[in-house]
Amino acid sequence: MAFAAALAAAAPAVAQRASLADRVTVLEQQAANNQGNVDLLNQVTQLRNEIQTLRSQVEELQQQNQQLLQSSKAQYLDLDGRINRLESGAVVPPAPGTTPAPAGTKPAAPSASAKDRPPAVYGDKGAIAKSADERVAYDAAFNALKGGDYVESARLFQAFIEAHPEGAYTPNALYWLGESYYVTQNYQMAQLQFQSLLDRYPTHDKAPGAMLKIGLSQFNQKQIEAAERTLADVSTKYPGTDAARTASDRLNAIQLGRLR
Repeated sequence: MAFAAALAAAAPAVAQRASLADRVTVLEQQAANNQGNVDLLNQVTQLRNEIQTLRSQVEELQQQNQQLLQSSKAQYLDLDGRINRLESGAVVPPAPGTTPAPAGTKPAAPSASAKDRPPAVYGDKGAIAKSADERVAYDAAFNALKGGDYVESARLFQAFIEAHPEGAYTPNALYWLGESYYVTQNYQMAQLQFQSLLDRYPTHDKAPGAMLKIGLSQFNQKQIEAAERTLADVSTKYPGTDAARTASDRLNAIQLGRLR
């Protein structure tokens, strides 16, 4: 009975110790969970800082990219404006504060001050007299071109070529016939005339310009790859000429235009 009484007295103490152990275990788990939460919170804070840093870097890169695009566009517009002036025969640099003509602008027409160097004519009096008659017909066509009557100039140059297929002014007439079509944006017909000049008179002083205009006509007909090849060939076949320099500028402008 004494033993039983001792056991009965000890039972509450054991139960109390068990209860304390459970409570300690729970507290330890809570502490562990709290530490985990603290670690997780630290990780989240670190990730937020990294994201903020990345955002700043992205914004900086976007700004740099925008500046590069604006710079490329400005270079493209400047080149295109220069080329438009060269095509019209006005090779004077743009005045300060002026804005270059944007891409897609209608080709500039030959101005009233456009000049055409007449070919030298040698031979007997009959040949010289014939050349004089030829020059009268040629001047009539060229004056129509300078006056802006491109339909009439095309008609007169075509008539001149038919009347003087091997004349001293025929290469010039072919070039300006192509120019008459080019100015009115009839690029296919313009290309045919420039190609005829190039095929028949590859060493004529207007041959480099004719090849340049073939490339520009191809470009305006959306034949971009063909235009790039032709413009590159101008520098190869006619190095050092004004046409070669213009072709190089135009080729660069086309390539820059793809970056816009």
